[in-house]
Amino acid sequence: MHIKKERRCVACRTSKQQDEMLRIAKINGKFIIDEANKLGGRGAYICKNKQCLSLAIKKKALNKAFKTNVDSEIYNLLGEYEQNY
Repeated sequence: MHIKKERRCVACRTSKQQDEMLRIAKINGKFIIDEANKLGGRGAYICKNKQCLSLAIKKKALNKAFKTNVDSEIYNLLGEYEQNY
């Protein structure tokens, strides 16, 4: 039996199945949106809905999750994802 992993959203703080969330990975100091949830490195998760993506951008939630300033480029990419939901 395969156990599904739960992760906590950095915006709304709700736990959901990993495959229901968008993962942002930090690999060698660079931030990448990991749609397949397969890349290594440290990761932070955001629910795949407009409200959480908007809240994560507004609160700059990734800065807290990674304990560093995240490039504005990643927040811009999240804004593009937000428009798709």
